[in-house]
Amino acid sequence: MAEPELTRADGSPLRVLVVDDEVNIAELIAMALRYEGWKVEMAHSGTKAVAAAKSLQPDAVVLDMMLPDIDGLEVLRRMRGSDPDVPVLFLTARDAVEDRIAGLTAGGDDYVTKPFSLEEVVARLRALLRRSGAQRAAESSVLAVGDLTLDEDSHEVVRAGEEINLTATEFELLRFLMRNPKRVLSKAQILDRVWNYDFGGQANVVELYISYLRKKIDAGRDPMIHTMRGAGYVLKPAV
Repeated sequence: MAEPELTRADGSPLRVLVVDDEVNIAELIAMALRYEGWKVEMAHSGTKAVAAAKSLQPDAVVLDMMLPDIDGLEVLRRMRGSDPDVPVLFLTARDAVEDRIAGLTAGGDDYVTKPFSLEEVVARLRALLRRSGAQRAAESSVLAVGDLTLDEDSHEVVRAGEEINLTATEFELLRFLMRNPKRVLSKAQILDRVWNYDFGGQANVVELYISYLRKKIDAGRDPMIHTMRGAGYVLKPAV
């Protein structure tokens, strides 16, 4: 079942600060969080993170323990000086129990150990944000794009009044496409969000399941699922 959208109390997007000196990792995390509808800013050093936290006033922080200037524990101490309640999810490449305890003892709320899946980061952040009072958006469980509807609670899919039966994986793939209508999604993004695979090596499974979906969603109808050569796939209302 889909997780309901989380927002600030005023209905505006949640703000998350991602801090990691490895730019590629920070960008991947930011990409995943933006797909949740959240506003994301990044910092690649401890001092920049502290400054960014003051200006952004984030609802949560994803914080790497090992930074090039000051470590994550010191960054946390300085952030908590101005915002004592901001939830913090530590990222650490260390596997020692002592390091995890140090982070939690210093006031971190949770941690994930590298390498991690983006889904795990999103799930742990959701849990922290719910505990800190983020609001569940009062939205319908039904996604609609053109004449295609998908009920995230009942798993019913209907196009032009005709019910369509999908496998669990086909459903998750369609849900991801429908959550991002008119947005080109790369094979890597689809792999990580639908299959939880790390990037690389399995792109052919995406092509295979896109073909399965097309046979059920688009067969005999104006197509909604389009291939953007070299970029990925996009779902949009039929013309």
